[in-house]
Amino acid sequence: MKPFRITVHLAATLVATLSAAPGIALAQGPSSRPGIGALPYNDRGVSGTTFRTWAPFATAVRVAGPFNGWSQTAMPLYSEGGGFWSRDVAGVMPGTQYKFVVVGNGQTMWKTDPRGREVVTSYSNNVVYDPDAFEWSDTPFTMPAWDDLVMMEVHPGSFGLDPGQSPPADFDACIERLDHLADLGINAVALMPFCEFPGDFSWGYNPTGLYAVEQAYGGPDGLKRFVDAAHARGIAVFGDVLYNHWGPDGLDLWRFDGWSEGPWGGIFFFNDERAVTPWGDTRPDFGRSEVREFIKDNVRMWLDEFRLDGLRFDATKFIRRTNWGDLAEGWSLLRELNDQIDAAQPWKLSIAEDMDGDPSITRSTGAGGAGFDSQWDAVFVHPMRLNLILANDADRNMGTVASIIDGTTEEGDASRRILYTESHDEANTGGRIPQAIDPGNPLSWWSRKRSTLGISVLMTAPGLPMLLQGQEFLQTGYFSDTQPLAWQQAETYSGIVDMTRDLIGLRRNLQDRTAGLSGNHINIFHVNVGGKVIAFHRWNQGGPGDDTVVVLNFSANSYSNYRIGMPHVGVWRLRFNGDAAQYDPEFTDAAVGDGQAYAPPYDGFSVSMSFELGPYSALVFSRPKYGSPDINRDGLVNGADLVKILTAWGGSDWASDLNDDGVVDATDIAVLLGLWDPKGG
Repeated sequence: MKPFRITVHLAATLVATLSAAPGIALAQGPSSRPGIGALPYNDRGVSGTTFRTWAPFATAVRVAGPFNGWSQTAMPLYSEGGGFWSRDVAGVMPGTQYKFVVVGNGQTMWKTDPRGREVVTSYSNNVVYDPDAFEWSDTPFTMPAWDDLVMMEVHPGSFGLDPGQSPPADFDACIERLDHLADLGINAVALMPFCEFPGDFSWGYNPTGLYAVEQAYGGPDGLKRFVDAAHARGIAVFGDVLYNHWGPDGLDLWRFDGWSEGPWGGIFFFNDERAVTPWGDTRPDFGRSEVREFIKDNVRMWLDEFRLDGLRFDATKFIRRTNWGDLAEGWSLLRELNDQIDAAQPWKLSIAEDMDGDPSITRSTGAGGAGFDSQWDAVFVHPMRLNLILANDADRNMGTVASIIDGTTEEGDASRRILYTESHDEANTGGRIPQAIDPGNPLSWWSRKRSTLGISVLMTAPGLPMLLQGQEFLQTGYFSDTQPLAWQQAETYSGIVDMTRDLIGLRRNLQDRTAGLSGNHINIFHVNVGGKVIAFHRWNQGGPGDDTVVVLNFSANSYSNYRIGMPHVGVWRLRFNGDAAQYDPEFTDAAVGDGQAYAPPYDGFSVSMSFELGPYSALVFSRPKYGSPDINRDGLVNGADLVKILTAWGGSDWASDLNDDGVVDATDIAVLLGLWDPKGG
């Protein structure tokens, strides 16, 4: 008689069958597979899921699901020591629902997985998710240079809605708007928080599932589809993450294993007054190593698996301090998170929303700072909004405006600050800019004029500009997570959309004419306190195609012959006129053209220039790339230069294209004759 044998395949099949049978728990030890959460595996033909969690004060942890008839006792996890529990369950595949049953402090609690990657609904079960199953299109994408970024803040639940549609929108609906953003010149989307929160409507700042993407938005694959589609259009995607507080409502992390000290939240939270935040007593315990790893792994997941190009860390001052002073554990966590990002993917942008104007936030960790790459600039947004909104021109403070436009950072790096006049916060408390300017008629001439002046400032001041969804077509009212954008206004006010596009093109130097707007240098050389006019010079390396001069009129006055100093002699090409009728037929349409900077001296420069200036408008001038009407560089402007133009006639030779319009023609001869100087003096 032959001895009885079980083949490896038969054994695997038996294990899978028994594991899936209701009420049957196979005798086994803790899993040897790495990772925490619900982790699908396929080991030599045997597929299943490893369940692992951290519950140091639990007396037992079990996993329940349809694979065991939702029994709260059938499948215990095994203690690994150190508070970790795990087990492998063969036959449990991605898409299977589950929940942990945690026994502790005399209670039996049904808990969602702290690292659960997907949920059925906010208050329901987890779903086993395979992080490697999504098929990326792998369209080549390179993160834009930081000084080239123009961002738009987007709320996933409202951005994709058409007027009259029922909220919330999902990521697939948001994808349909990406072509609009790409056409506008936006090359980075700053998503408001998308982690699972209670219900279907929220700003997202009350997360309950830190590793799960809000199911109403499309879950984890929905976010991946959005990132993939954005990358295909050359648009980076930043995520908004919260580590200053969690919940507080619907939060299964609260007393996860039954333990707490007094009234506090247990193992994931501080169990003393350090837990107190403006949003509830749920500040994570940054001093506990397991909680720090929970957060650090979360950051890795968004940047690695979801391919996000950066993160905005919400309310970082509530990580680094409490009501009673600095929080050393929070400071050190911020440094570790930024060092972690810099070591693995230094091109990805780490942004702090700290709002204290503290330069140590963007100071390197080696120099004792928090190590963020940039931060939202509270020093800019509030006074700029005020000076745009004030009803009386006389009340506008040009000294303040000049100071915040300058905004020189400690590091001399303009990318260290994010500039905006509208975000979800300001647009909710004070209303969208047009609404705040004229509450009774938010689409009035006054609102259109001053809100577009604000966009002009964003795109010309040193820093990384950010718009709020709908700002490009004068979205009015207040920010809401359930209110669709007025997308029809993109047609009604298509000229304002065109203006925004033109300004973004100048800021990003898409026509290779205004490189200075993405540089670090600024000289505010003209501040007319009474006339409410400011002028400044922006440059990167300096020279033709780089040197850019911006003029801002913060008054309702028109000026027919306004003079400012200019940093270089010669022709300055008008690149943008914010008063042009092409943007709005009700604009004054100031007759501005290219200027010529010559004597007399003004504003500390040896040369100056005069022009017409419309009300509440911006003008942008830059030096043409030809550099000088002396085309042949012999020190004279004469017939030899005229010959050069005639030789290049009809072409696009930049040296002979004196008016910088892309073609050598009669207008270039007119420019030359206007600067005729046959004796070189």
